[in-house]
Amino acid sequence: MLIDQGGPCGGGTFPSALAPLREAASALPAAPGVYTFHGDAAHMPLYIGKSVNLRSRVLAHLRAADELRMMGQTRRISHTRTAGDLGAQLLEAQLIKQQQPLFNQRLRRNRQLCAWQLTDGMPRLAHANAVNFATTPHLYGLYASRHAALEGLMALADQHGLCHGALGLEKLPPGKPCFRHMVKRCAGACCGTEAMDAHLARLLGALENLQVACWPHPGAVAVQETCPLDPAFRQFHVVRNWCYLGSAPTLTKARQLDRVAAAFDADGYKILCKPLLQGTATVVPLA
Repeated sequence: MLIDQGGPCGGGTFPSALAPLREAASALPAAPGVYTFHGDAAHMPLYIGKSVNLRSRVLAHLRAADELRMMGQTRRISHTRTAGDLGAQLLEAQLIKQQQPLFNQRLRRNRQLCAWQLTDGMPRLAHANAVNFATTPHLYGLYASRHAALEGLMALADQHGLCHGALGLEKLPPGKPCFRHMVKRCAGACCGTEAMDAHLARLLGALENLQVACWPHPGAVAVQETCPLDPAFRQFHVVRNWCYLGSAPTLTKARQLDRVAAAFDADGYKILCKPLLQGTATVVPLA
């Protein structure tokens, strides 16, 4: 649905200026999907969001006092129905990266991903432009930058009493205790109080919940989703190496979407990992 709105909103005329948008929002289906707020610029939308109830979610935007600036710039609303929340999440993430909406912060930019990889017991950074994160085992954490990865590793050290020297975060003369050991925040791998094997075992335990799962299929799959409000509305979400490639109404059309994914997609991984690995999604191999 496309609804055009008039010119910019002033303070006193703001409520009446929003009337066409309220009318458009009230006409949206109370069903899952993705919605887009469009402004004057044809090439860049203002905001892209998703919901299991499009009508309710868009009306909530119009009632939010802290979103008046965005809604004042909105000239029309468009939407795309999806079979369910999974398809809405995947499509939202894809469109935000493709279209770079002005008001979206989360998911807005394609990020240079990195993760920790253990080499001889020492964590070292691996970057997604050099390592295939979908097929490389023993990667831990997904970070948007080197700075974020270092902060994450230091937080783990704080939580588990790990040694900054043994982690490569601090350079120490051999046998000299690190500062954290002197304040009883390190168990002493730096000075021999704790055996390095014991420190490594604790590091692996600390990293366990951050391990990046390898893609569990030999090729692309279609994740089937049926709309709970309309069982006749079914979609097949095509995924390869954790990358979402698009959705189709039939398996025949889904196979046409299969291609080599451009790069590992952290957002697709986070959306798909749990339903695929825990077996809560209906998965159809496309090979």
